[in-house]
Amino acid sequence: MIWLNQVIQGVLLGGYYALIACGLSFMFGVMRVINLAHGDLGILAAFLVWAIVEHSGMSPFLALAIVLPLMGALGWLMQRAMLERSLRAGVLVPLLTTFGLAIVIQNLLFEQFGADTRSLAPAIGDLAFDSWSLGSQIYIGKLAGLIFAVAVVLLGGLQLFLARTGLGRAIRAVAEDPDTAELVGVDSRTVYAAAAAIAVMTVAVGGTFLGMRATFAPYAGPAQLIFAFEAVVIGGIGSMWGTLAGGVALGIAQNLGAQIAPNGFLIAGHAVFLAVLGARVAAGERGLRALFGRAA
Repeated sequence: MIWLNQVIQGVLLGGYYALIACGLSFMFGVMRVINLAHGDLGILAAFLVWAIVEHSGMSPFLALAIVLPLMGALGWLMQRAMLERSLRAGVLVPLLTTFGLAIVIQNLLFEQFGADTRSLAPAIGDLAFDSWSLGSQIYIGKLAGLIFAVAVVLLGGLQLFLARTGLGRAIRAVAEDPDTAELVGVDSRTVYAAAAAIAVMTVAVGGTFLGMRATFAPYAGPAQLIFAFEAVVIGGIGSMWGTLAGGVALGIAQNLGAQIAPNGFLIAGHAVFLAVLGARVAAGERGLRALFGRAA
């Protein structure tokens, strides 16, 4: 029963990882850009929500509704002002650009808020710790269940958006072949900017839920980026449902590892990531060729 409980908790944790990772997967799938500032953008959103809650006393969910369009505008601006230019200079320059952006965000947050950790848990009341009981040894946290449900809805919504809307079809066309898409009247610059806005808005949701389920600090972004990257690689780059599967696999591995040894939480997750990465390199699957060699 203990092991079953760990698996269930791992699945719920995987929902959070999928929520953090979906924007990273989406941006790479469209623009072939690995955004090293992805985790820090999520932390930025968490701080913005926290600041609104602190000064107004409103619910974090309402504060998130205010922050989301701001983060979308930031994503749009980031693409137009930085990534669009750096993409012309080769595959390495966007990595350096987003790395520099991550450092800027971290230091601005440190300058504004200091090094103290923050949490949104006090602002959501009983939701932060309340749970449903399934038998005598299995408990499902209401917040964890909500995060998983939001991840499924968000990923499913993105999948439907790409399949059923005009902008979604334009995004898929540009992701496949931007030059040909331009020939049939698709404005690739606008599509790229819209994709960046969507990606940043999704990580804003993930960052806000991080603030509800744990604590965050100005330099917490890189750790979230690592978890997001591992979930994306395990599940398959550019695949929305694959990202959910990758996040669940990572969460289960971490929880089972923690059950085996106190320091096994991170080690087990990294081991699964490295095993999948090694298998894909050995098999020469398209996802890894796209990640490391397509631009070359």
